[in-house]
Formats: sequence, structure tokens, C-alpha cells
Amino acid sequence: MRDGSSGGHITAGGRGGSKQPWVTAATTGGCVRSPRVLPVDLHAVRTVVAVADSGQFREAAAQLSITQQAVSKRIAALEKDLGVRLFDRTARGARLTIDGQAFLPHARELLRAEERAAASVRPGSRALRVDVIGRRLAPADLVRDFHRAYPDTALDVVTLFDADAALAAVRSGTIDASFRAVTAPARQLPDGIEAVRVHDEPVQLVTGPAHPLAGARAVAPGGLAGHRIWMPGIVTGTEWAAYYDDLAAAFGFTIEVTGPDFGTEPLLDTIADSPGIATLVGAWTRFAWPAEHDLRRVPLHHPTPVYPHSLIWHRDNPHPALAALRDHLRGRYTAPTARSGEPGDEVWTPEWAE
Repeated sequence: MRDGSSGGHITAGGRGGSKQPWVTAATTGGCVRSPRVLPVDLHAVRTVVAVADSGQFREAAAQLSITQQAVSKRIAALEKDLGVRLFDRTARGARLTIDGQAFLPHARELLRAEERAAASVRPGSRALRVDVIGRRLAPADLVRDFHRAYPDTALDVVTLFDADAALAAVRSGTIDASFRAVTAPARQLPDGIEAVRVHDEPVQLVTGPAHPLAGARAVAPGGLAGHRIWMPGIVTGTEWAAYYDDLAAAFGFTIEVTGPDFGTEPLLDTIADSPGIATLVGAWTRFAWPAEHDLRRVPLHHPTPVYPHSLIWHRDNPHPALAALRDHLRGRYTAPTARSGEPGDEVWTPEWAE
């Protein structure tokens, strides 16, 4: 991360305050004294180390590619801020004072800290930060597949709430990429943001053993009309809400979102015990349930609805692993086709995903 000041300054606690070496603060028991906090110019700190190592202002100037006068000014300004003399000038050059000797190891540590801070965000030296909508869902499997192909690539996998949060994080550089359904055409994406379709996930019906559709080999989406489809995890305004709203409207069935969302396991418990309630999930969604639940996953065909997962990223992001991730996903993606292999079957996606 960069600090917000110029000239390489790092300020702990801010600038300003008393010019005295101590400031007073009122407390219940009277006054206490605390040392004032000084801004530290890292250019000056680097100059101190260069002079200490070379013993010459001239040599330090050559190492830093600045003038000898600039070296003197930096040292003088830092000595003024610290209130101590760091060097004694001699005929042979410069020698550290006692205060300078005390300051030098801390100066070296400041420069090491600066390098560590810069390295932590340098492309290629930090983990690739990728957002997936959920760790049980298809995007998480896509990232795992990428990691199997590139096991030496460090990854930091996070889960943000929705596409708006993901887009904001990509724009700010908080994350490098996100897997989302992009409900806006590419021309309406924020400036600098790019997206590419990377995975089409078939949607399935999940029922309990007593449900009328439990024994079906497959169900047409239009055949869901009149059946209770319960999805309490849908949140209005999210990209997945947009997808399932369009799916239900296209095929004339209703999705209930009422009731508290207690999570996946309670939802599956309810479906297992109900002869009339079902839900919709992605074919890649990972579920584990007790054997006695005897839940059924029934494919939807004629047409096959698919959830359109896209990878989004900022076009100016230089992380080398991001390019590898894009290439990997493009290499495994094929355009939407009928997933059932049955004659006459087609793939359905919302118009905004075309």
C-alpha cells in the first residue's frame, strides 16, 4: 500500500502539534507527557545509510544519483527534525555521532520495511486475489481446476456478496478477478472493467423422495409451473436474483423467497421432509446430506437453463497470474450447446447473458 503523502514520507499519527519535544495531555490524574511523533522522510533515511556506509557525502551522492548539495540538505533537514546531529564532518568525509550510531540500525530497518511493503503488492510477488460467489459453487471448482494446472501460483480466494461489491473491488484493485453473472452488456460495464464468459452451469431441480417429480429422469422448465420452488437465499438486486427471476418468468413458474434463510442444510432438511417443496441449484453445486434424506437431483431439459458465469477483471491489472487464469478458462470454455444430448434440446440463458 502507498501512503498518502509525497516525497516518500511516512507519518505515524499525523503531522502538526507542538514543536517542543513533549506535549501534554489532560488526564483524570493531571497531566502526562508523551513524545511527539515525527514525520520520517525515507529519502533522507536512505541518504543517512548511504553516507554511513560510504563515509563520504560525495560517494553517497553518486550512489543515489543526486548532487552532493542535495545530500547535505537531506541530512540537515532530518537532523533538524530529530533534534540531534547524526554526523560529524571531518577532513576525510563524515563520521557517525553517538546519536547517529543509535539511529542507523533503525534507519536500515525502515528501509527494509519499505521494501517489504512494496514487495507485498508487487505483481507476481503476491498471491492472485480471486473472488468466488461461494466456496461450494462452480466458480470455486474453476479456481481449484486452475490451481491443479498451476500448482506454484499463490492464490487468495475470497467471497464477496454480489456483483456490485465485486466490481467495486476489481476497480479499486482490492481483488484481481471475480466470477460473476454479468447482467449488464459489456458496453455498460464500468470504465476499465472487462468480462468474458467462462462457464455455463446447467440448473437442476432438487426434491425429496416423496415429491411428484422425484422419479423423473428430467423435467422441462415449463413443467415446474404449479410446483412450489423455494429459494430463501435469493436477495433482491443481486445477479442471481436477476437470473432466477428471468428463468421463472420465461417458463411460467413461481419462485418463493419468503421465510428466513437459515442456510443450505436447513433448506435440504425441509425439502427432504416435504412432498411438495423443491429448490433449484447449479449442477456443480456441492451438497452433502444424510443418506436418509434420499434427495434427488433432477436435470432440466428442453431447454436446458444454464447459469452464465463470467470472469471480470481490470484491463490495467498487470498481475502475471491473471493472464494465466484467463487463458486457462478460455481454453476450457465452449459456447453454449444443448447439455442433454437429446434431439431438439437447446440451451436457455437470459437475454442479458447473450
